[in-house]
Amino acid sequence: MGNFGTFSMVARRPETSALGVCVATGVPAVGDRVPHIEAGVGAIATQGYTNVAYGVEGLKLLKRGFSPQKALEALLKKDAAKDMRQVIMMDRQGRVAAFTGKETPSWKGHLVGKDCVAAGNLLVGSEVVERMAEAFAGSGDALAERLMLALEAGQRVGGDRRGAISAALLVAGKKTEPRFTLDLRVAEHKEPVQELRRMFEKCKLERGWTESL
Repeated sequence: MGNFGTFSMVARRPETSALGVCVATGVPAVGDRVPHIEAGVGAIATQGYTNVAYGVEGLKLLKRGFSPQKALEALLKKDAAKDMRQVIMMDRQGRVAAFTGKETPSWKGHLVGKDCVAAGNLLVGSEVVERMAEAFAGSGDALAERLMLALEAGQRVGGDRRGAISAALLVAGKKTEPRFTLDLRVAEHKEPVQELRRMFEKCKLERGWTESL
């Protein structure tokens, strides 16, 4: 199954050790395949012609002490279809790795910013990842809010060329208790990023909010 037409970001908040992933795409249930996260370990988005192993195995390698670059290289080395993949990774130390295969559909590319990496393919243009990085950098809010702002910025300039129908936002603090985690997924909706924002705001009201994220 492919997740072509996807735009995403992995990021961290050094002050709290929180890690997060946000993503939107033009196919259903993106939250079940693209974003992968583990508290105190790392955050990964695997897209393009999606191979979930980059998320599952990538987190295992990060947990074993591999840097994101070494972990990504190890996974790419044994993947015959690597040119169809797009993968971004960040570990708890803020080290990053990014790969955009030459066979992923244009516009395609990734952008490394301070404490974040944005990536996408089958997009309206480079402005999607550029606006995402700018929105993330321009906010002093908690990580979850900054990722939500980044996703909204990418969607606002066009995002997926086909239009998005699913989205997700995952954030994990340095602890694993529920109040230190956020897992929101819109499986199919005509305005998935707007729906994700609605869920996000409701979550803040019902659970209370913590700056630990």
